[in-house]
Amino acid sequence: MKKIIVSLAALTFAAGGLVGCANMSETQRDTGIGAGIGAVAGAAIGRATAGGNKGKSTTTGAAVGAAVGAAGGYLWSQHMQKQKAEMEQATQGTGIGVSQTADNQLKVDIPSDVSFDTGRYDIKPNMRPVLDRLAGGLNQHPVTTVTIIGHTDSTGSDAVNNPLSINRAAAVRDYLTARGVSAQRIAIDGRGSRQPIADNSTVSGRAMNRRVEIFVGEAAQ
Repeated sequence: MKKIIVSLAALTFAAGGLVGCANMSETQRDTGIGAGIGAVAGAAIGRATAGGNKGKSTTTGAAVGAAVGAAGGYLWSQHMQKQKAEMEQATQGTGIGVSQTADNQLKVDIPSDVSFDTGRYDIKPNMRPVLDRLAGGLNQHPVTTVTIIGHTDSTGSDAVNNPLSINRAAAVRDYLTARGVSAQRIAIDGRGSRQPIADNSTVSGRAMNRRVEIFVGEAAQ
């Protein structure tokens, strides 16, 4: 872990040092700086969402973050802020979390009491108005991309939970595409029970772990 921290610090320092390189173009400097910032943000996200291997997730997050940063990263535009406000209004009092991530994506975190029952991936009726509002915002701003990640609790084996988590993400994708959102804009993934956010030994903890996370990003140009 110390090596990872030192590597990230060195990368960030190196990226910052690019500002003073007189022989580099503005685009090259911006790319280097973006890579350094992206690596730090990616490492933080990788560790925060890690399952049992935080070191590996931190390293992977740093690499992905660096790549996104070099490409320009995500832009938190006025539209993104507007969509966040709309989603906060639509989800008020539902227990759904709406936030801006460290790398400027809009995150919608939908827990089980709104999303899915144990062992199932059919969308609950009280989740539909939230997805309807999200689809409307996505259709108004077609340059954004969407990543949907499904999760399960620890009930059942990996052979059951892994495909179940993917099916949950796919159910959300299919709901959005049925309302006009292009499937080409949407990526899905399933993490099974590998990334719990609460104690799986309790009923309330398992309910928190059965969730779907939706990330909306607008790529910086």
